[in-house]
Amino acid sequence: MEYLKVEGHADLVRDPNSKAIINTDRTAYERAVARSKNVKRQQEDIRDAVRDINNLKCEMHEIKSLLMKLLEK
Repeated sequence: MEYLKVEGHADLVRDPNSKAIINTDRTAYERAVARSKNVKRQQEDIRDAVRDINNLKCEMHEIKSLLMKLLEK
């Protein structure tokens, strides 16, 4: 299949059948994939931290309840 060059853009071509614009810059694609993976990893880290914080809050609540029971005696 032969692509048509996009005027003024060295790394862009047009598919004549679908009229889609395709970026042929492999390095830019790999950087975008790496950025996407990095964002996902950061989101997972934040999710894990929130989960840990919520667990700590529950444990603190439990400790507080136990201390209150001890003080009542």
